[in-house]
Amino acid sequence: MGRTIALFVNRHKPDACAAEGQVASLIEAHGTLAFSDDVSNADRLRAAGEIDLVVSLGGDGTILSLVDAASPLGLPLLGVNLGKLGFLAEYDLDGLSSHGERLFGAGELEIRELDRLQAQVFGRDEDQARFVGEALNDVVMTAGPPYRMISIGLRVDGENGPEVSGDGMIVSTPTGSTAYTLSAGGPILTPGVRGMVITPIAAHSLSFRPIVVDASSTVEMRLDRVNAEDGHGTTLLLDGRPEARLEEGERVVIGRGGSARFVTNPSRSYWETLVGKLRWAQAPVFRSVGGA
Repeated sequence: MGRTIALFVNRHKPDACAAEGQVASLIEAHGTLAFSDDVSNADRLRAAGEIDLVVSLGGDGTILSLVDAASPLGLPLLGVNLGKLGFLAEYDLDGLSSHGERLFGAGELEIRELDRLQAQVFGRDEDQARFVGEALNDVVMTAGPPYRMISIGLRVDGENGPEVSGDGMIVSTPTGSTAYTLSAGGPILTPGVRGMVITPIAAHSLSFRPIVVDASSTVEMRLDRVNAEDGHGTTLLLDGRPEARLEEGERVVIGRGGSARFVTNPSRSYWETLVGKLRWAQAPVFRSVGGA
């Protein structure tokens, strides 16, 4: 007997909408489709009854929208990539079709567990967190309107670090090292590395470089200067989602959170994605200008 599967679709993407019927039919050919819904209704999982597998149709951003709902239930996520990169969404439609019987029937799934980060926000001189959340890719403190530099005091495992002025700070998992932190100049960590990357955003310093710390470390960011605007200002982002306004004197404490389970594609490797999609270490392409 096949698996019982929940299908979530990013219906803001025309390609995902066009593929929904094909993926639903493939699931029903080998297993049971519990329901198909828009990714904005991810909370439906909590009341869905027995589900064996969650399929995400849309890309990596669509998967990130499902992690909070699927991970506490221990449900594995299978991503179907219709986006541009697809580090988390490891299958395309052709790969899904060729592996359909194994994935949706009773075949063995290859599962990878990925660490998440937990972020807690503490008010000035408060011991009780006013906000707690988790992220698979990254925790970001961003300056926000009116876009003046902010200042952040850094502590790692109780040891005082530097005071950093700039546009903010990123703390990422190895999974998130190919996302925002990479654009900000951080290193790439392969999935098996147990670490966190601390990367400044446009630091007002020539000497502050990204640093990798152990995954068991506790990273504390003290907000010494922030931007304050009605309805806007310095903000905590989890996987790109605005979660909490940050006030002067508050602390953001980041450490290891839970984990998320992903179905991997045995026909594809991490290195293939890194080279083929991010074009890692490829030589620049020079094009003539004006036909010269």
